[in-house]
Amino acid sequence: MPCGGGERAHGGILERLDAGEIVIGDGGFVIALEKRGYVKAGPWTPEAAVEHPEAGASIVGVNCHFDPETCLRTVKLMKEGLEAAQLKAHLMSQPLAFHTPDCGKQGFIDLPEFPFALEPRIVTRWDVQKYAREAYNLGIRYIGGCCGFEPYHIRAIAEELAPERGFLARKEYWENLMPASGRPYCPSMSKPDNWGVTKGAADLMQQKEATTEQQLKELFKKQKFKSNIVA
Repeated sequence: MPCGGGERAHGGILERLDAGEIVIGDGGFVIALEKRGYVKAGPWTPEAAVEHPEAGASIVGVNCHFDPETCLRTVKLMKEGLEAAQLKAHLMSQPLAFHTPDCGKQGFIDLPEFPFALEPRIVTRWDVQKYAREAYNLGIRYIGGCCGFEPYHIRAIAEELAPERGFLARKEYWENLMPASGRPYCPSMSKPDNWGVTKGAADLMQQKEATTEQQLKELFKKQKFKSNIVA
C-alpha cells in the first residue's frame, strides 16, 4: 500500500497522517481492510460529508469509479462540507487511471468500453503528476489510485511529491522487496490462517473451525437445487 523505503514509512495510516506525512495509497489495500472489518465504507457521494459530517470519520474521501479530475472536485465538496460544520478530518483520494469525463452517475462501469477496452482512456504519468500536485494543494494527504493504476503511476505520485515527503524509496527497499510471484512467503503465497476471520457477506466469511458435515449437506443440497432449475 504506502510506498516504503524511508524511516517515516512506519506506523499506522492514522498515525502517519496525524504526524503530517503524505501517504501514497492503493485502492486494493483499502478494499482488503474493509473486507476484514478494519474500515467501513460509506456512501460514495459528497453528501456523505456535506450532509452528515458529524458521523465522526477520521478519513473522508473517494475511491474508484471516476477519473482524477472528478474525484478531486468531489473531495473539494467534502472539504467544504467539513469546514462549514467546523469539523476536521483527513482527506483521501484514490481515482481511476482512466479519463472518464463522459461517464454517468455510476462512473466507468457505464462506459461502452468497460471492462475490456479502456486502454485508450489510460492517464499518463504526467496526468498523474498533475493530479498528485492538485490533490496536495487541495489539502489531501492520502493520495493514491484505484482501478487502472500501474506501478509507474504510483511512482509518478511519489516523484511529484518527493520534495514534500523528503524521500523516494531507497535502493535497499527495492532490493529486498518480495514480489507477488509465487515464491514462498510472497503476497501470492500468503497463509490464509494468518488472516483471521474475513468480514463481509455470510457466504464469503472464513471460519477458523473445520467445515461441519451439516454445512456440507446444506451446500450439496443448494447445488442440487440449482442443477434441477437449470435442467
